[in-house]
Amino acid sequence: MRGALAELLGSVRRRLEGRDLALIAAGLTFYAGIAIVPLLVLAFGLTARLTSPERVHALGDRLAELLPAQLGAPDAVARLVDAGVGLTVWGGVLALLPMSLYGEGLRRALLRFGGRSEGATAWRGRLAAMPLLLLSPLLLYPLLLAARHMADLAETGGLAATVGRIALGFYSVLAALAVALVWVFRVIGGGRVGRTALVVGAAFTAACVSGFLQGFVLFLALPLDLGAPFGGLPVVGGVAAVGFWLFLLHLVVLVGWLLTQALDELLGRRSAARAGRPGAAPPGCSPPG
Repeated sequence: MRGALAELLGSVRRRLEGRDLALIAAGLTFYAGIAIVPLLVLAFGLTARLTSPERVHALGDRLAELLPAQLGAPDAVARLVDAGVGLTVWGGVLALLPMSLYGEGLRRALLRFGGRSEGATAWRGRLAAMPLLLLSPLLLYPLLLAARHMADLAETGGLAATVGRIALGFYSVLAALAVALVWVFRVIGGGRVGRTALVVGAAFTAACVSGFLQGFVLFLALPLDLGAPFGGLPVVGGVAAVGFWLFLLHLVVLVGWLLTQALDELLGRRSAARAGRPGAAPPGCSPPG
């Protein structure tokens, strides 16, 4: 295990040579800042059409109850739900443009560590992100159901309910993100990695991102004056804080992509070594009986 870990870290280090990880994560955060609101509005709108507007409103209210009142997080969730439920067809079409920019940003960022270049990167990334949007109701609706149960546990109180609420939130977000990251790494990012490395890397990255999201909710509950460094303007401080956490989340995603590539390289070397071992049967052949 120690040797494998050293190989993984060495491979990640080689991929980072000549590349500014923080700068690439900051660029990806810029794309996310443009796309995040249209993406969430579209996701809530599609979920409302898959289920019902009343259902999404009720579950959205339960989700808002889980969030601290600092920075107006519950009100922001309520506004997103209202905008999604009331989204018209024309409004959804208009929202596709800024939303698709996130696919472009992801492809540009991930290709920086892929060792290859391509033409029409912007359109490849945007088009590759569209199927994930269609999948969003199937990912968002279970999360809303989990949020309802988490709100029930919060009302129950006690240590067991608190642990159960945290675990339910962590694993439900992990499951949804793992599915999304498999698509991001393999399709949007054009990642040529094997199935084992892809699944392991996506699950590991999703677990890290889910943990960081739990930390963000905890951060919202802290009694901080976010406007103090910005001339006493809390709105500016809130936007800066959200932007900083988005940057951290994208930093985690990029590191997860690097580890996924490194794991695929490691598995490939070991598979080749086993295939070339003296006395080993060629790939696809059975050893002599």
